[in-house]
Amino acid sequence: MNPASLHPRKIFAAVFACGLLASVPAHAQFAKPQDAVKYRQSAFTVMAASFGRIGAMVQGKAPFDAKAALQNAEVVAFMSHLPWQAFGPGTELPDSHAKPEIWKEIDKFKADADKLQQLTPKLVAAAKTGKLDEIKVVFGETAKTCKSCHDAFREEL
Repeated sequence: MNPASLHPRKIFAAVFACGLLASVPAHAQFAKPQDAVKYRQSAFTVMAASFGRIGAMVQGKAPFDAKAALQNAEVVAFMSHLPWQAFGPGTELPDSHAKPEIWKEIDKFKADADKLQQLTPKLVAAAKTGKLDEIKVVFGETAKTCKSCHDAFREEL
């Protein structure tokens, strides 16, 4: 199946079903540390793809489509809650792209995650207006939050 053909609502439904597992303690959820790493990387990949689609519209690299912007903003907002539980003890693996600073500065890391989770509903609200200028403002704030966390806590790929 071509991933580009997946409808954002189908992705959202599948992710929601997986998200129900979020109520299960992380240690019970992941049989091996590698499972946690794959889970969080997958969540970030879906979030980045949807955020990137909005970014293309904001930057004028893709035509503005209010419906697509909203669908992608909703996916980003939902996904912003998923990866954090997979940063448990023992998941600081060499190929995980996570810097050791995550576990040394866990409060700052959690604060960055919280900030993202506070901004993404604002991105959805802006997208609901159907006004590109409003989306641009919140997109910019959200992108700065992503970059700040990546700079502090993500290894270069």
